[in-house]
Amino acid sequence: MEYRELGSTGIKVSNLSFGASSLGGVFHPISNKDGIKTVQAAVDNGINLIDCSPYYGDLNAEKVLGSALMHIPRDQYYISTKVGRYWHRGKKHWDYSAKKARESVDQSLKRMHLDCIDFIHCHDIEFADPNQIINETLPALHRLKESGKIRWVGITGLPLENFRKIIDQVSRGIVEVILTFCHYTLQDDSLTDYIEYFNIKKTGIINASPLGMGLLTERSVPDWHPAGSRIVKICKEAASFCRDRGRQIEELALQFSTQLVNIPTTLVSTANPGTIVQNIKWVEEPIDHDLLQEVLYILKPVHRKTWKNS
Repeated sequence: MEYRELGSTGIKVSNLSFGASSLGGVFHPISNKDGIKTVQAAVDNGINLIDCSPYYGDLNAEKVLGSALMHIPRDQYYISTKVGRYWHRGKKHWDYSAKKARESVDQSLKRMHLDCIDFIHCHDIEFADPNQIINETLPALHRLKESGKIRWVGITGLPLENFRKIIDQVSRGIVEVILTFCHYTLQDDSLTDYIEYFNIKKTGIINASPLGMGLLTERSVPDWHPAGSRIVKICKEAASFCRDRGRQIEELALQFSTQLVNIPTTLVSTANPGTIVQNIKWVEEPIDHDLLQEVLYILKPVHRKTWKNS
């Protein structure tokens, strides 16, 4: 496993990290027992950053993760979770208030059986009032940092331009890390346009969803996926092309998304212990450049085509 410096945090994170959304059954129903084994397998094989959220599976992802962490020494991993986006009575709910942020951190600490959370992010800032994030949420999280409950503060979201809108209006060091998803994949590499900006701002980059939230896989795309039908169709063609050549598109996608040293880490999600071990092995193998070029050509009609978060 390769380890890279994350912004100005002073720590090194594994170039492949673990996204715990699958522990909440986001993509398909899971066995909690398998979920716990998957976390253990990830850490045993060198992954040292785990990302979660109360939103994933209506708190269940954090609960399953907490059960797993009880059996893993605390110095073997960094934990990232979020505030601001939740499920409430079976519906999506957003609350970026300082009061809710404080409550959410305390509840996440309890669910995961922790004394301190390494990274706290404002979850999906495109759903928030930027002024509230700047003047209320981020200051509240930094007060929690001063209290010792968290170590670093970040923001997440899909539209890349929103990160500038926040970071340019706050003092350096307020946004220490960003988490972006679906923007450094085989289908969309637009994150590269922002790397220099984040480096200048000394902001660490966490890349997520190298499989495009299920687009770049052998499985069927989840019903809730917001990508348009054309993107789905062409991604399926790319997966079929790989399969016809005896390869899995997941392998190529993971290798592609973890190759740049100036993108410190990439989150991949699964609740299958065998799958996370296979993912780690793939990342440690050299990429097939000929196959890569052929797949990128197939995906060219939808290159950098994105969608609205939902």
